[in-house]
Amino acid sequence: MTKALQEEVQSRRTFAIISHPDAGKTTLTEKLLLFGGAIRDAGTVKARKTGKYATSDWMEIEKQRGISVTSSVMQFDYDGFRVNILDTPGHQDFSEDTYRTLMAVDSAVMIVDSAKGIEDQTIKLFKVCRMRGIPIFTFINKMDRQGKAPLELLAELEEVLGIESYPMNWPIGMGKDFVGIYDRFNSRIEQFKTEGEERFLPLNEDGELAVDHELQNSSLFEQTLEEIMLLSEAGNEFSEERIAKGELTPVFFGSALTTFGVQTFLDAYLKFAPEPQPREATNGKVEPVSNDFSGFIFKIQANMNPKHRDRIAFLRICSGKFERGMTVFLSRTGKPINLSSSTQFLADDRNTVNEAVSGDIIGLYDTGNYQIGDTITTSKDMYQFERLPQFTPELFVRVSAKNVMKQKHFHKGIHQLVQEGAIQLFKTVRMEEYLLGAVGQLQFEVFEHRMKNEYNVDVVMERIGSKITRWVEDEKVDENLHSSRSILVKDRYDKYAFLFENEFALRWFNDKNPDVKLYNPMDLR
Repeated sequence: MTKALQEEVQSRRTFAIISHPDAGKTTLTEKLLLFGGAIRDAGTVKARKTGKYATSDWMEIEKQRGISVTSSVMQFDYDGFRVNILDTPGHQDFSEDTYRTLMAVDSAVMIVDSAKGIEDQTIKLFKVCRMRGIPIFTFINKMDRQGKAPLELLAELEEVLGIESYPMNWPIGMGKDFVGIYDRFNSRIEQFKTEGEERFLPLNEDGELAVDHELQNSSLFEQTLEEIMLLSEAGNEFSEERIAKGELTPVFFGSALTTFGVQTFLDAYLKFAPEPQPREATNGKVEPVSNDFSGFIFKIQANMNPKHRDRIAFLRICSGKFERGMTVFLSRTGKPINLSSSTQFLADDRNTVNEAVSGDIIGLYDTGNYQIGDTITTSKDMYQFERLPQFTPELFVRVSAKNVMKQKHFHKGIHQLVQEGAIQLFKTVRMEEYLLGAVGQLQFEVFEHRMKNEYNVDVVMERIGSKITRWVEDEKVDENLHSSRSILVKDRYDKYAFLFENEFALRWFNDKNPDVKLYNPMDLR
C-alpha cells in the first residue's frame, strides 16, 4: 500500500445523518453541501412554493410530500477531507433502509429538535448505532425557536439514550432572544445574525470576553457563564477515546435553517470523526489499507434516472482502491464481474468515477447481478462481510395490475422495485397471487406512486392486514398445511414461508407440526 493511497484513505469521513422526521436532517445536509461547494443554493424541504427542493430529496414523491423516503448519498471535498454523507429517511416506515445504511458508515450525526427533544425514531436509530459502537455526534437544532432548556436536553440524552454528553458549545438565549453560542472548544463567542469577522468574539483564559462588547451587559450572557461554570465543574470530561467508542457524544447547538453553527460543527466533526475503520468478515478483520479491494452492497435503487430505467447498486468500499474496469469476484456466487460502469453522487446528479478508496460510496450499474448484502473483492479468498439486517415484514397487501394489458410492465416494475429491499414480494402457493410485505404502510403508497409514475402502471392493492412471517428451513413443504390462518407462500428466492394470522396461530402451528422448522431472519443476526 503506497503512502499516497494511505493518505487518501485517512482523508475520508463517511457518516449518516439520523433523526426523527422534521428535526432538520435534510436541511442540515443541504447546508453541509453548501460549505463543501457542492451546491450554490440550499433548498429546504419546506420550499415547494418556490420550486426549490432539497438536493438530497430527488425522488418525485419526496418533492411532493416534503419527506425523505430513501437514503441519499452525497460527496464533497472540504478542508483537505473527502466527506461522504448518507442522508437517511426519518420516517419510521423506512427504518429498514436506514438500518442498512448505518452498516455502511463510520460515524453518525444525530439531529435533535430543541423543542421536541429525543423522539421515538431517534431512539430506535440510536440503538442501532450503539449496537455497532458507532461514534455519534449530536447537533441540537432550531435554537432560533423557543424550545427546551439546554440542560434539560442534555439530561434527556443521558436518561433516554443512555449516552454521556460533552457540549462543545452552549447557546446564549433561545428563540427570539437567541444571541449566539459560547464556543467552548474554540474559546470564542459566535454571534447570531452577525456576518464577517465581527461574528466571532475571543474569550480569555478565564472563559470571559477578551474584548469590550455590549454582550457583557446582557443578563442572558451572565446566565450562560453560570451554566458554563456548572458544566465545567459537574459535567463530563472531554475524551477523544470515549467519543471513538461511541460512549460520549460531542454536542453542538445551532440552527440549520439559518446556517448558524453549521460550519463550526463541521470543522469539529472532521477533527474528531474516525477515518475508515476495519470491517468484520468471515475470515477475520479486513483492514481499510489492505492491498486487496473489497466492499459490500448495502442498497439497490431502481430508476434514479427514469429515462433509462436503470438500477444502481450502492457499494461501500471497505479496503484497497477501486479502479474503473477492474475485475472482482462476487463472493456469493464466486463469479468474476467487470466493474466498467461506476458513478458517484450528489443526490441524483452523478459523475463517472474512475478511482475511489476505502470509505467512499460508489454506485455500480446493476443488470441483476447484485443482492443487498453482497460482498465483492479482488481476493481469491471468498470471504463475506457481516450480514445486513433483514427485516420481517408486518403489513401485507394483495397486488395486481388494474389493466390486464399492462402485465408486462407490471411484472417488470414489481421485480425491479422489490430488489431495493424496502418491500418484499411473495407468491401464494395455491393461487400464485402476488403479495407485498412491508414494515410500514407508507412503503405501499410509495410503491403505488412509483409504479404509476415510473412504469405507467396503475395497481390495485387489497389490504390483508398484519401477519407474522416465518420462513421454512426445509426446501419442501406439504402444501396441505396452507390455511386461512397460516398462508403458505414463496418469497422471490423461491423459499417457503408462512404468514400467520397472529401469535396464537403461530403457536398452534408449531404444536401441531413440530417437524416443520421455522425461523425469523431477524434472529440470525
